[in-house]
Amino acid sequence: MLYTIFSVIAPVFLCALLGFLWVRKGLPFDTPFVSRLVLEIGAPCLIFSSFMEQDIDMATFGTMAKAALLSMLLFGIVGGSILHLAGLDQRTWLPSQVFPNSGNMGLPLCLLAFGEEGLALGMTYFMVMTVFSFTLGVMITSGKLTLREFASNPTFVSVLITLLFLFTGTKPWGWVQNTTQLLGDFTIPLMLIAMGVSLARFRITSAGRSLLIAALRLGMGFVVGVGVAELFGLTGVMRGVTILQSAMPVAVFSYLFAVRYNRSPEEVAGTVVISTLLSFASLPALLWYVL
Repeated sequence: MLYTIFSVIAPVFLCALLGFLWVRKGLPFDTPFVSRLVLEIGAPCLIFSSFMEQDIDMATFGTMAKAALLSMLLFGIVGGSILHLAGLDQRTWLPSQVFPNSGNMGLPLCLLAFGEEGLALGMTYFMVMTVFSFTLGVMITSGKLTLREFASNPTFVSVLITLLFLFTGTKPWGWVQNTTQLLGDFTIPLMLIAMGVSLARFRITSAGRSLLIAALRLGMGFVVGVGVAELFGLTGVMRGVTILQSAMPVAVFSYLFAVRYNRSPEEVAGTVVISTLLSFASLPALLWYVL
């Protein structure tokens, strides 16, 4: 079991370390370009190719999507309530509680811990969180939402296309599957390297507050993940993926939203760093539990 856990953690840690050391050596890394490449090309292709390859039935897809939606709702209720009691600004901090890092960190862990099936189920969770982070997350942080942003979201478009194939039972042409798989394969390594780059560049301010919010994200995520898995009666890989994805640290997107709408970006960056470091420290126990 210990070797299995190490085999899951080591690739995630080493890929992130590569990005961290890359920046520390003063080498260039265009984060906006890489992020756009991953979000607009890599992730949509990975979503499509993963589901076409695994041939997940609609019942499984629906159950996983509902589990992700309920988790997100509970994150908002529990996290929002605690933030309110602590007197913290909801627009600044609520996205950090509602949206875990189910992409950069969650997807590699789902793949390494549970194989291709875990990746496909993890993608379902990631799809839900990504679509809502760029709609609901933007609305929370900015106080407004345009339908144009929602409809033009590449992940949302990819979800619609994937659902169309799943509903109709249609198989894509071989060249389509091979192309999307090839483009999707660069997504997870780039996500991890980009996460390491972010950790190297972010600075921690208001360490006490950042530690509190980071601990809330991880602790609440785990409890909600276990509760949702029990409520839906999930077992095996579905249970493990739900708990694993729910217990991920603060997503880097929270920092990007804070920068875009000037919502204390330096402090939000601190929560990303601290929650990620805490997550690395707690991963052995988390993986032992889900495996």
